[in-house]
Amino acid sequence: MATDEEQIEVQNRLGQLIKKELRARTLSMRKLSEIIGMDTATISRIVNGKQKPRLEHLNMFSEYLEIPLTELFAAAGFEISMQKDGVQELRDAIQGIGINVEDMAIQIRKELHKYEAYAKTEEGREMIKRSFLPKLDQLRSAGYYIDQLKDLYKEFDSGNLPDSEQHVIGSALLYFVLSADIIPDFSFPFGYIDDAIAVRIVMERLEQMRRPS
Repeated sequence: MATDEEQIEVQNRLGQLIKKELRARTLSMRKLSEIIGMDTATISRIVNGKQKPRLEHLNMFSEYLEIPLTELFAAAGFEISMQKDGVQELRDAIQGIGINVEDMAIQIRKELHKYEAYAKTEEGREMIKRSFLPKLDQLRSAGYYIDQLKDLYKEFDSGNLPDSEQHVIGSALLYFVLSADIIPDFSFPFGYIDDAIAVRIVMERLEQMRRPS
């Protein structure tokens, strides 16, 4: 259970993120209220850490301030981690928006298996090196998993990995760069949730592979 200090830190992160985007767009809370139809007092309480946001609040901030929903989840303190058969906390966080995370995780695992085979080919490796960084540059931010993607790419590009790990990492990078996502990237703000799940699946596989026998 979070301490009072940890809870305050979480509230500050979310408030700072929203304030930053408001400043970038020269918007006041009152003007944002008019645009999104949320009461000004509610926005103020959320920004100042006096009210815990609901999913519909985060969804509105995501849509109108163009902040990836996964980034808002992380800033709001939703702990998103993988379980064996899915994403428990993420499932709870997005309950009610019509996304079945367990079914999504099954589909993502199938896609990763396909991309792992592609990562073994010269064409797949060239696809990653040609497309990963340009796509990353197109994104202002994609939330909590973006640093993990960067780290995975650095490992992939180092040439120092066993083939088995190289191919597993390649599957996550190919999933990110190719357009056949479970949720298309243009389905803002939900378009990168499946990429985040794919990263977590691959990170867990790597942990298992690297665990001393």
